[in-house]
Amino acid sequence: MFKRIWEDIGCVFGRDPAVRSKIEVFFCYPGFHALLFYHVAHWLWESGFRLLGRFVSHVGRMVTGIEIHPGARIGRRFFIDHGMGVVIGETSVIGDDVTLYHHVTLGGVTWSPGKRHPTVGDGVVVGAGAQVLGPITVGRDARIGANAVVLKDVPPGATMVGIPARPAGPTEAKKEASSFDAYGTPSPDIADPTTRAVERLLDEVRTLRSRVDELEQGAAAKPEAAAPAEGEMEGEGEAATPLGRRAAGG
Repeated sequence: MFKRIWEDIGCVFGRDPAVRSKIEVFFCYPGFHALLFYHVAHWLWESGFRLLGRFVSHVGRMVTGIEIHPGARIGRRFFIDHGMGVVIGETSVIGDDVTLYHHVTLGGVTWSPGKRHPTVGDGVVVGAGAQVLGPITVGRDARIGANAVVLKDVPPGATMVGIPARPAGPTEAKKEASSFDAYGTPSPDIADPTTRAVERLLDEVRTLRSRVDELEQGAAAKPEAAAPAEGEMEGEGEAATPLGRRAAGG
């Protein structure tokens, strides 16, 4: 138990640039405090003292603003940054080295008994305000962007953004162990897939419009070049008459 608590403190380094010492984590990080309440509540829940486990969980919610059901299963080196408003449902399963930010929900979409909440793989980062709903699986090393709503399985290494969430870039089979993407977004240049599609359509419209303008200008220039001058038309008309031909022949 104490070894795991020490791991929970140590995992903050490398994921939060604001941290300065382990003492600071112990006294000032609500995500760490929520885990302390969870470990006690989960032990009571697994030991059959379920009402007492729920009570300890409720006290932890009042103290930290983070609600973790004692029935959830959480792996090692789990980190909740900022913490406030996080909800983790009863049948949630969380792997090792997972990071959640504030206002994340691992929730259910049905009242049916059995698995109702997500399974989150190792190394996943879930950005602030994201909602991961239903008995879905978020693959290893996936990234869930801030405020995304995830309703379907996420492949390993994918970055998901939007409502409903869609892949924001190419899926990566594996990331370097030392890499960490804050808030689930590996690059500020990654945009919502719908926005990118609209931008591509606008670029295509601009290209087509430019081509149409060129064709219209070319079509307008040809009749002007082919049309004879007014004086030439009158001269040709006079020469075409018999009197005009006599005058031309002297």
